[in-house]
Amino acid sequence: MAQVNVLISGGFSGAYEELVPRFERTSGIKVATGSGASQGTGPQTIAAQLARGVPSDVVILSREGLGELIAANRILAGTDVDLARVGVGVAVRTGAPKPDVSTVEDFKQILLKTKTVAVPGSTSGIWLTTELFPRLGIAERINVAVTPRGTGAAAMVAAGDADLAVLPTSEIMHAAGVDFAGNIAPEIQFIQTFSAAIVAGSSEIEASRRLIEFLTSPRAAEAIRKSGMEPLTAGHGDGG
Repeated sequence: MAQVNVLISGGFSGAYEELVPRFERTSGIKVATGSGASQGTGPQTIAAQLARGVPSDVVILSREGLGELIAANRILAGTDVDLARVGVGVAVRTGAPKPDVSTVEDFKQILLKTKTVAVPGSTSGIWLTTELFPRLGIAERINVAVTPRGTGAAAMVAAGDADLAVLPTSEIMHAAGVDFAGNIAPEIQFIQTFSAAIVAGSSEIEASRRLIEFLTSPRAAEAIRKSGMEPLTAGHGDGG
C-alpha cells in the first residue's frame, strides 16, 4: 500500500485532521503526518526538517513559507496548489470575557491593557511583530511572548500564561482551552494563504497528487469552512 508522508503547519491542521481519514478510506493510500512551522527559525520549521532529510512527500504550509521552499529547490516544479485562506483572530481563555477587537482602535487598546500577548513565531507572528505592532505604534509598549507555533500561543492562553493570543483563526477553532473572540479589523487584517506541494525527490508522486487533489475537491470544502478558513479551489476538477 502506498504511503504519503506529509509535513504540515498549524493553519490548515484542523481541516486536515478531519479529511485525512476520509482520504485513506476512499483511496486505500496511507498518510503519515509530521508537523512544523511554515517559517521562522529553529529545528522544527518545515524547511529545517526537509534540510536534514526528514522523509516527506507533501508539504502544507503558508504561501510565504512555500515560496522559500520553492526558492531552495525543495519542491517538485509545478505541483504547488493553494488550498485555503484565513485571517488573523484573537483567542482568549475559555470562559473569559471576549474583548471587542473589531476596530483598529479597540484592538490597539486591548493590546495596551494586556499583560502578555502570545503570537506564533511563524508567518502570522512574524508579520504581527515586524509590521502591524510597529505600525500601530505599540511594539515597544506591549509584552509579546513568541512561541514557535500557533499551538503554543493558544496553549499559553489556555494555561493563563498570556491574556490573549493573536494567530490564524483556523488555529483558534480547534485549540483546547481557548475561545475565539473575533477577527481583527479588515483594514489591519493579514490574510494568509495555505498551500500544498509535492516535495522534490518524492518516490510517491502519484499518491501525493491524489492527496492534494482530494484536499482541493468540493468534498473537502465543508471541513475547510468549518475550521474557519475559506476554501480556494472547490469546484475545480472532480477531486477523483
